[in-house]
Amino acid sequence: MFDAELRTTAMGILPHTDVDAALDLALSVDIPFWPQLPRLSFFEDMYAQASEGFPGITLDLENEKVVFDTARFYEELWAYAEASQDPDYFTLSPAYSAVFHRFLQLDLRDRVAIRGQAIGPISYGLKVTDEERKPIIYNEDVKAILLEFMAGKINQQLAEMQAMHPAAFVWLDDPGLEFVFSSLSGYTDLMAREDLSAFLASLNGLKGLHLCGNPDWDFLLTADLELLSFDAYARGDLFVRYADEIGRFLGRGGILSWGIVPTGAADLERESAASLVARLEGLWDFLAEAGLDRDQIMHQGILAPATCCLVNPDRTETVEQAFAMLGAISETLRERYRLH
Repeated sequence: MFDAELRTTAMGILPHTDVDAALDLALSVDIPFWPQLPRLSFFEDMYAQASEGFPGITLDLENEKVVFDTARFYEELWAYAEASQDPDYFTLSPAYSAVFHRFLQLDLRDRVAIRGQAIGPISYGLKVTDEERKPIIYNEDVKAILLEFMAGKINQQLAEMQAMHPAAFVWLDDPGLEFVFSSLSGYTDLMAREDLSAFLASLNGLKGLHLCGNPDWDFLLTADLELLSFDAYARGDLFVRYADEIGRFLGRGGILSWGIVPTGAADLERESAASLVARLEGLWDFLAEAGLDRDQIMHQGILAPATCCLVNPDRTETVEQAFAMLGAISETLRERYRLH
């Protein structure tokens, strides 16, 4: 664990095609991360990145799709079982990330922490489908390997990052959880609870999860998580209604990442650092009125952009402005509340 103190980080996906510019932006936050650059290459897509080495998977680069073949899965299973005994099997290769191995060469020991990210197995298993267009998470054999495989990928990424910084951590990006808990999927919330709990138990290090949508916050706040990242800009009013669960999450030492700065051009144009500070303090006021310790909220909080964004017409400009505004908000709040 690290001292949060309203320091800054951000989601892993950036809209850049200039690798150096993307890395510079990722290093501009207090808790730097290695960026994923899907506009640069389909290999950088978070689903494609996670596919490297999974039995039965190929990448359709022309149509930018992850393709799963059930027959190939079973054919390749024995070779996978043998090869996966070596942790290096799960390493993210340079072909699948333009930035990760460059990031590992940096000297970031002066930072409070560093961060990586990976798609969660539930989202992956719901999005990737077999030849009958059925999500692979419905196949119990495939799901068992998927949970094992994703844990191997995350634990290997963490081990490589911990070699450069003891406070490294990797958070899951799991957008599919929103659909599970909103009953839009045949994969039920009971299945998700059981699978996610077992999966988290298999992970090393700090267990974190990022989700931009609106899932069952009660479940996630009581799950085996030590860090929860959410879109406080769009979802904050809903999130703070779970005051009792938030209080218990903070009480056991959990860190909340408040995604307060919008990255969409239209939203950001309407806001300023001052307006977003006021918005954030309003959420904290609500929790304080519900009996939570305001100091604890800030000491165990970090700040981030609200979401990733790849659709702005200006490509990178708005996102870079959002990062700059994020830094200004953090500086204002850390000075106002005399945080270390």
